[in-house]
Amino acid sequence: MLRIHFTDNRQSPVWLADERFTLGSDRSNRLVASDTGVAPFHAELLLENRFYYLTDLGTPGGTYVNDEKIGERYQIRSGDRVRLGALELEIVDPAKVGAKVAAAPRWLLQVVKGENQGHKYHITGSMTFGRSVKCELCFADAELSRRHAEFYLKGDVLEVKDLASANGLLVNRQKVSTAVLQPGDQIQLGSTTLLVIGPKVSTPEIVDEDATVFVRAADLPATAAQPKPARPRPGTPNPLHTPAPATASAPALDIPRKSGRRLVLLLGMLGLAIVAGLVAQQLI
Repeated sequence: MLRIHFTDNRQSPVWLADERFTLGSDRSNRLVASDTGVAPFHAELLLENRFYYLTDLGTPGGTYVNDEKIGERYQIRSGDRVRLGALELEIVDPAKVGAKVAAAPRWLLQVVKGENQGHKYHITGSMTFGRSVKCELCFADAELSRRHAEFYLKGDVLEVKDLASANGLLVNRQKVSTAVLQPGDQIQLGSTTLLVIGPKVSTPEIVDEDATVFVRAADLPATAAQPKPARPRPGTPNPLHTPAPATASAPALDIPRKSGRRLVLLLGMLGLAIVAGLVAQQLI
């Protein structure tokens, strides 16, 4: 089965699943495009014997395939590039381009409330949402602005932005001007509610400059260790307790301990001898 891709990735690819597939600016077409030079009923694709044939419906600007103007019943093949006015399309057979299939859009919006409930829309590139037929996601919701919001991809991250709409944009019931979307988010635009479906994406954490920051002790800069004061070695005078210099008063006697004990003993014996002599004189 063939698939129509927009070369500017304005919206998700469209499968050629019908036997008759019409293209033009009128909203009754299977593929609606309001680009310059696109007629209300510009061209049609017809399926016959498993092949699609493209026919220009008599438009002033004509229909081109691979830069060649065509008329009726031009057989379309995978890889052909079709141009209707300023609109450029590419015909793709997914079975023949495995690499492109692997790179298929991974973000979808599913309508959970409102017009086209249950329908899913692939998000590719930048896509606007609103009542205008110029929006890639056009909904006839009276509460929507003509250009209500814009969905756009930044790498693997899907974001949404309010386009100064009258009723605003709500993500998970919170009114926002812009938001980074995650799978499971619900977006309310007018009376339409969309569910975000896609891969889990890690987003850079926003640092609050005013928030208190706690630093682990291990993260603190190491300070130079203060040297401990050296203990004075035995016999070494302590410079903090230096004895005062000796005065010129009476010189200190330097008597060894043993000599002092002997002197006391001799004085004691001498005293006993004197006492004994006095006692003897009294007896005589």
